[in-house]
Amino acid sequence: MAKTNPFSFLQQVRSETAKVTWPTRRETVISTIMVFVMVAFAATFFFIADQLLGYVVGLIMSV
Repeated sequence: MAKTNPFSFLQQVRSETAKVTWPTRRETVISTIMVFVMVAFAATFFFIADQLLGYVVGLIMSV
């Protein structure tokens, strides 16, 4: 494993960070909104599925 002094390492990190294509503010906002929408859909789906399965299991157990 190659040994690098901390100053050289930080220079390399800074040069690699400069190569990154960062998202625009608009792209970040749209992505964040989409994540919240998908979380809401998933939470709703799993809530309904849980309620339905609980009801079915309750019916089966009461027989």
